Amino acid sequence: MGSDDRALSRSAVIVRRLARALATGLLLATLGALPACGRTASKPEASRTTASAPSASDTLVLHGRVNDAANALAPESEARLDAQLAALEQRTGHQMVIATTPSLGGEPIARYSLALARRWKIGRKGIDDGVLIVLAPQDRTVRIEVGYGLEKALPDALCARIIQQDMLGAFRREDYAAGLEAGIGARIAHLPAD
Repeated sequence: MGSDDRALSRSAVIVRRLARALATGLLLATLGALPACGRTASKPEASRTTASAPSASDTLVLHGRVNDAANALAPESEARLDAQLAALEQRTGHQMVIATTPSLGGEPIARYSLALARRWKIGRKGIDDGVLIVLAPQDRTVRIEVGYGLEKALPDALCARIIQQDMLGAFRREDYAAGLEAGIGARIAHLPAD
């Protein structure tokens, strides 16, 4: 076995260990927040649900591009974020919405954000190109929901990397606006224009 083969074997072992750590949540738990990414489902087979209890997300109301129910953002920060999202939508046609929530109500963020994305119907009908960022500061978690129409441009791995590298540092300092602005800026770079 040559030195290149040994290096590849070591890399494969490291990747497997990292994947295992991510799967068990050990690595994410050490970061002080639990980031997550997901896709909103508009396909009939993916959106079938059984009757269930109301979601905590049912209480949030869509007011615009920035919905700060947790009061985590100053008004000037909301205005900057809104302008950034409006420019994104004008340049690409893709809709991105931010929602902060005072509490997930004990609900997993994946279920919470998916229910919210489905209810708000972010993105263009038939294209499913919306992005929803859900931030729950008190629960110390954030999630990015991506419509199927953008899954190639914003795959889960990229969303997780954006959360880890661009957003979490500011969130740990409780500078939610800076984290959101950095995350939006990083996503804009990966979104194709219409």
